[in-house]
Amino acid sequence: MEILDEIRLNFNRDSLLLLNICMGLVMFGVAIELSLSDFKNVWQKPKSLIIGLMAQFLALPLLTYLLILFIDPIPSVALGMLLVASCSGGNLSNLLSVMAGGNGALSVSLTSIATLAAVIATPANFTFWGNLYLSGGTSLPQINISFMDMLETILLIVGIPLLLGMLLNHYFTKIIATIRKPIRILSMLIFIAFIVGAFAANFAIFLEYIHFIVLIVLLHNGLAYGAGFGLGQLFGLSIPDKKAITIETGIQNSGIALVLVFNFFDGLGGMAIIAGWWGIWDMISGLLLAWGLSRVKHTSKKVMA
Repeated sequence: MEILDEIRLNFNRDSLLLLNICMGLVMFGVAIELSLSDFKNVWQKPKSLIIGLMAQFLALPLLTYLLILFIDPIPSVALGMLLVASCSGGNLSNLLSVMAGGNGALSVSLTSIATLAAVIATPANFTFWGNLYLSGGTSLPQINISFMDMLETILLIVGIPLLLGMLLNHYFTKIIATIRKPIRILSMLIFIAFIVGAFAANFAIFLEYIHFIVLIVLLHNGLAYGAGFGLGQLFGLSIPDKKAITIETGIQNSGIALVLVFNFFDGLGGMAIIAGWWGIWDMISGLLLAWGLSRVKHTSKKVMA
């Protein structure tokens, strides 16, 4: 598996700049649909929201660290897993939650608040768990995990677009209402086009090395879904809320993880291929899970309650 660290994806500085811009556009597209009133109902009954955030930012990184200790992958793969686990949920989770019959409002609120919280939580989680892992005698050349550097990058590609979008939505509500849907669609299409292009440019590499990490990502993604469902079950949440939290925890924003891999780790092969395959696999697993959960009715007590 060490050969993964010799991989360098077809990705240069121009590609990195374009990825940063694409992620900023996606975040802006999300933000112009948000207002403080969107969170009113969830804040009035915050139990499910708090549990969802706990699943993402506390349970998943901890369980990821334990999984790493159990399977003992090469260091770059381990750090890639920790980085993905430290990111917030992806926007696809909202659509999947609705498809599954979950609480759509809770899903949107979790995605929005987790994305805002990720400005601090992602670098904090990754620096803590990453340094804990490296302190166990594991070493990689020229790896120095800096909270402040990572915070600065996430502020630029997540924090600023979100703040700008919400401010525009607040002060120019009528104008934004007319352009909201086209901007959201356009931003997602641009991002999808970039991912498809990047995957096509590295398709041969994925085919040659994907067998090293398929099982790892499968286990890790399953663990993420399990973390969301387990906490929802433990705290006795309703079936729609458990569905939303399960999907929200399993659909990670691997786009942000890729940005950080290329910004801070020079596209280190093990980290890059983990984040890249996560972004593809969680879409596949999410669709399958949403289909399965859609068959679990809210009155059923045997499966979800």
